[in-house]
Amino acid sequence: MRARIDTRTPHSARFWNYFVGGKDNYEVDRALGDHIKTIFPGLADVARTSRQFLGRTVEYLAREQGIRQFLDIGTGLPTADNTHEVAQRVAPDARIAYVDNDPLVLAHARALLTSAPQGRTAFIDADLHEPDAVLEQAAATLDLSRPVALMLLSVLGHVGDYQRARGLVARYMEQLAPGSHLVVCDSTATSTGMIAAAEAYNSSGAIPYHVREVAEIAGFFDGLETAEPGVVQVTRWRPAPDGAPHLPDVDAYGAVGRKPQPSRPAGRGPLSTA
Repeated sequence: MRARIDTRTPHSARFWNYFVGGKDNYEVDRALGDHIKTIFPGLADVARTSRQFLGRTVEYLAREQGIRQFLDIGTGLPTADNTHEVAQRVAPDARIAYVDNDPLVLAHARALLTSAPQGRTAFIDADLHEPDAVLEQAAATLDLSRPVALMLLSVLGHVGDYQRARGLVARYMEQLAPGSHLVVCDSTATSTGMIAAAEAYNSSGAIPYHVREVAEIAGFFDGLETAEPGVVQVTRWRPAPDGAPHLPDVDAYGAVGRKPQPSRPAGRGPLSTA
């Protein structure tokens, strides 16, 4: 396993881990992080507040929507308040399937992402780009005939072609049960600083990450019922009341959407001759 870990090239999971204060990163990740901080210090706020967005959305889904199953793709390296920890504080019987394909993430996740006794967690070594394979493996942990929350946080930017990214999201959601939810957040091209930071990251040799327009983030939710307040900066998605007066502006937007029940075809009236 260790032979597969490339410590010479920055990696998004380790790079993000550095930005949120984690210890599971290498010098190459820290050097790139420090360089990007000189270009756009606000990226640290994006990393921190995106993580907080994850916690609020998972708690909302578990507490207010009764979701008991989570499919977290692009897990990244474990830190504090991972998806299963937040969900199982509300519902100890919640089940979570984590998906990533980085060997360092795999090693840490299997050691650290342990479930409450009443629930279950699993880690799937698979690729976002292969939804059928991901869902087939997830079915060993999750009941896909019941609602699932699909978590895609700070990962769709790795899919360079926007229509391809939308197609992947649609493929996942069409195979999940009505009442399932989609959670997406990603960095956005809403400032010259973020655009410059993305260019510096992509020139490092790491797997490229594409920042998108806010309207493109909204496009992932087409056909879904978007929860209030809609597609907004991650700091403005249902913030804690005591933190509302001090919300920073960040170049990251997100939302939560619900897959509706299928509409029934109109019945034929008693005078129909069709």
